[in-house]
Amino acid sequence: MLVIGVDAATWDVIKPNLDRLKTFKKLMQEGVHKTIRLKQKPWSPEVWCSMFTGLKPEEHGHHDYVVDGKIVKREDIKAEFIWDILDKAGFKVRALNVPFVVPPYNFKVSFTPPGNGVPVEIHELIEEIKAVTDKALEILVNDKPDLFIVVYTALDKLSHFYWGDPLLVKFYEMIDNAISKLIPYDNEIIIISDHGFCDYDKAPIRTLPKKTPKGEIKGDHHPDAILIMKNVDCDINQPTDLFYCIKRRFLGE
Repeated sequence: MLVIGVDAATWDVIKPNLDRLKTFKKLMQEGVHKTIRLKQKPWSPEVWCSMFTGLKPEEHGHHDYVVDGKIVKREDIKAEFIWDILDKAGFKVRALNVPFVVPPYNFKVSFTPPGNGVPVEIHELIEEIKAVTDKALEILVNDKPDLFIVVYTALDKLSHFYWGDPLLVKFYEMIDNAISKLIPYDNEIIIISDHGFCDYDKAPIRTLPKKTPKGEIKGDHHPDAILIMKNVDCDINQPTDLFYCIKRRFLGE
């Protein structure tokens, strides 16, 4: 199974640009797709943690990247992740660039992301997409894992400052191209985002102030996330459902 996370991906950009997003279009036609309307706050550390632990935020207790001035580490989160469980069961699992902590977490993968996992400059975001894709291909070709989880984070950072800008669609094209390189290596595919995006003034929560040292914020998080599945028989309606989908696939539980 191949799980591709695309942080902040939204149908509001994908659907109007399917003529340019050939891979998204292909997977939507060949599989099933839907909107996940989050019940929990559309806040990345909480949502990614829920996806891969099967626990709600109040259960896993992980709410932010920094607490009391200290960066939260994987070891601080008292929960088992799906890769821990499947690894103990004897499955070969790899996870790359999962952003529930900073820098993003890797399981049995050696990887140092551009910008130490928090790229903000355009060239760093481009480098991140390339670096994550190159590492993902290396894992898929050489390790051939039973389960591979990989997450792209560039769209979230870019969308804050370039929401509504043609540059954002170009980055969606980069992600689309990256996905096209990964999907030939597996028949069971899930593509999911942790939340969507919208105009800053319409966002139900504000993750950043309107004015920042890097400029004015144009977009922010929206609770409508995307889901695409191909050859996967699961009912995923909330982030926690992804954990149970994967667990049933491998352990029958």
